[in-house]
Amino acid sequence: MGRITNDLFDVTEFAHHCPEEFFIAGIKIVISFVILARINVLLTLIIFVIVPVMIAVCMSLNFRMRGAFSKQRNQIGELNARIEDSLLGQKVVKAFTNEEMENQKFEQDNGKFLDIKKETYRYMAAFQTTTKMFDGVMYLAVVVAGGIFMVKGLVAPGDLVAYTLYVSTMIATIRRIIEFAEQFQRGMTGIERFLQIMDADIEIFDEPDAKEMLHTEGNIRFDGVSFEYPDDHNIVFRNLNLEIRHGEKVAIVGPSGGGKTTLCNLIPRFYDVTEGKISIDGEDIRHFTLKSLRKNVGIVQQDVYLFSGTIFENISYGKQDASREEVMEAAKRAGAHEFILNLKDGYDTYVGERGVKLSGGQKQRISIARVFLKNPPIIILDEATSALDNESEFAVAKSLARLSEGRTTLTIAHRLSSIRNSDRILVLTDQGIVEEGNHEQLLERKGIYYQFYTTANELK
Repeated sequence: MGRITNDLFDVTEFAHHCPEEFFIAGIKIVISFVILARINVLLTLIIFVIVPVMIAVCMSLNFRMRGAFSKQRNQIGELNARIEDSLLGQKVVKAFTNEEMENQKFEQDNGKFLDIKKETYRYMAAFQTTTKMFDGVMYLAVVVAGGIFMVKGLVAPGDLVAYTLYVSTMIATIRRIIEFAEQFQRGMTGIERFLQIMDADIEIFDEPDAKEMLHTEGNIRFDGVSFEYPDDHNIVFRNLNLEIRHGEKVAIVGPSGGGKTTLCNLIPRFYDVTEGKISIDGEDIRHFTLKSLRKNVGIVQQDVYLFSGTIFENISYGKQDASREEVMEAAKRAGAHEFILNLKDGYDTYVGERGVKLSGGQKQRISIARVFLKNPPIIILDEATSALDNESEFAVAKSLARLSEGRTTLTIAHRLSSIRNSDRILVLTDQGIVEEGNHEQLLERKGIYYQFYTTANELK
């Protein structure tokens, strides 16, 4: 956020002022040099010998100033992130009475920012002092050298007065450019930080000849799929083979870290497979455009994200041009229409940041309505009811059952009671798919699924 707001603001100021300042200064310096040289060439050369030394010293300080500005921007980003984290997690902070600890963390980050700011001001003070010193040196050179030349008859008194006036204009111009270097360095720092984002490698992109996915039945196939995360090269699974037929309801269970969510994230290409391929209706998903592929996949997650706005705006996020009637119909199918009407402003009720004004079950049903409105042929349910109470889970489960009708559905669940009626259940571990079948078949095998199921019943 800091790069997009503060840094880009400095870039716009730099782009606005720098060209005109340097253009005007260039004209003034060239004209001043011509006029001064016509009065006295030797005295002009003495003055312009000092200028490169002045520029070299000031540029050295400028580069140090740029480094300090860069550290300052990074620390501002860290400080803002800390504040946002504390505000979003304020309930946890209050629950553990850690307000004092959060204050101390803020003080530490703020202290680091203060130290960096002090360093920046030291460089700025050194820079300003140096420019003033060179101003004095140049004036002194004019007075001393000009006085000597006047005594020797090399320059007339009137010309020396005119020379002093013209050299004042030139020195003021050079000082203006050097002082403008602070804004220049702020702009350059902003450009560097912004380009770090713009030049970042895009890991998921459309192939040059990618085509639109206009219609799909929802047949999904994994052929020899292997995947490892690109950052830490953590291998999730190797040579995974799986076929899911149109309209089939497939549940995926297994221990945490077994790759259940990762497997589902590969279908809309949140990640690309390391080896093998995933195809929909016989076509490699990499041959489709990302936009059309993801339009055909609906996802309901455990951690529901609602945008700051009204209920209508959040449901219509699934279809931007949806009418109010379409939104209401989607809400009815998701079992959300009744509780929405009981709210103060109905569909125009403001839900707050991340839906803070709604309960977990209400938020989940709104997210399901959003997917109903999108109407995709493939549905991924990622532990959509695991964080709900029994009453909310029952209401949401009915909505999910309606959502799954006639669609290819993948369900990730820890609560095995929610997947008993699945057409097929897959047990996924770090060894791949180790068991496969419906609920009764897996219980008869008395394998991993049987252990999960009996343990869940014992906990009840």
